[in-house]
Amino acid sequence: MNIGEVSKKSGLPAKTIRYYESIGLLPKPHRSEGGYRVYTSNDLMTLRFVQRARRLGFSVGDVENLLALWRDQHRSSSEVKKLAIQQIGSIDQRIRALENMRGVLIDLTERCHGDERPDCPILDDLADDETEDRFADETKT
Repeated sequence: MNIGEVSKKSGLPAKTIRYYESIGLLPKPHRSEGGYRVYTSNDLMTLRFVQRARRLGFSVGDVENLLALWRDQHRSSSEVKKLAIQQIGSIDQRIRALENMRGVLIDLTERCHGDERPDCPILDDLADDETEDRFADETKT
């Protein structure tokens, strides 16, 4: 398969595929006599694995670890589970941060009259340095 075919079958842009090659998530493919990349069904399977892991929010580093575990037939499933549990914790942190952002925005929009008056609690809050610190503290929970 050429890069266009593997791109279509994996759902990943060619640029992303080349990026994954450059950082080592995907082995460098063989080249045709004309210098074109030639991908195997194994490469396609790897790209689908990477794409699924990235959609679940795993970092590139975590994906690298997951790939190593996937390829290791003597792996311990406890290592894989540990990475997944860490990812759940990371997702939970992001959810809390998003809930805090939502709460701040709800509060600000409720205080804003949304009329022709120039005063605006939303803009005032964005410009207030102390509010920034309060918000930063809220997103760390």
